[in-house]
Amino acid sequence: MNIKRVVLVTGVSGAGKTTAMAVLEDMGYTCIDRYPVKLLDALTTLILEDGVSNTYQNLALSVSAQDLGEFKRAFENAQCDLTILYLDASFESLLLRYKYNRRHHPLLVSKLANSLEDAINLEIAQFSQIKDYATIIIDTSNSSVHDLSRRVQEVFSISSRQSLSISFLSFGFRNGVPRDADLVFDVRVLKNPYWDASLRQKSGNDKAVFEYVMNDAETIAYLDTLIPYLDHVVEKYKHDTKHHLTVAIGCTGGQHRSVSIANYLHRKYRKNHETFLNHRDVQESHHD
Repeated sequence: MNIKRVVLVTGVSGAGKTTAMAVLEDMGYTCIDRYPVKLLDALTTLILEDGVSNTYQNLALSVSAQDLGEFKRAFENAQCDLTILYLDASFESLLLRYKYNRRHHPLLVSKLANSLEDAINLEIAQFSQIKDYATIIIDTSNSSVHDLSRRVQEVFSISSRQSLSISFLSFGFRNGVPRDADLVFDVRVLKNPYWDASLRQKSGNDKAVFEYVMNDAETIAYLDTLIPYLDHVVEKYKHDTKHHLTVAIGCTGGQHRSVSIANYLHRKYRKNHETFLNHRDVQESHHD
């Protein structure tokens, strides 16, 4: 049986569903926006009857909170390889986007809310009920369109969905914890290169900083605990048929320690997995 891949793209308005759908379309997915839930039976029948054809091999649909449950059941019953991509963003970031773009929130247009603030809060509450359905969550609060596009490409770039890809993300706690991380490791307990004047303006991408962090006894002991745990989680994700794991490593400013550890883990795990690396705060921070 030729298993069809289906991605249901959902999340709060303004979080980036349009961008995600455009990226998936560029990657070869047949993309459908606002497909009527009443016609789901016809669509799943069409997919099942498609046989070995590639016409509906990769399908992506943008789905509302109200309809997600029915879409999920329908495609699970059709024995599709189903992924639910949930795009999230903070209240503050959504408010800024709507004010900057001068767009009308859907709940204001449908007169279900009396103000932009009410509309955003109401939709966040609606989606909180179905967030647990998500296979993959991407938080776009601090992301540009380019950042989101790259992230979607990372998650869905694997030629075989039976594989597990891993993203390693360094960050600074002072700029907030990434809300879409599956695992968060705090490396602020490690020796800080910031207090060495010759390393202060460098980052963990520089050899001198990397060696300073990695050669310290505290780092070696830390990794002796972290790596067996991470190996366990990776195997668990594989057995649970998860497709993507996001590992975030944080220090104070996201410049030295977290970057060094993320670089080390990326090099280690890319030998046997498809891996991605992102240093969120390196360009924004000059001290750790």
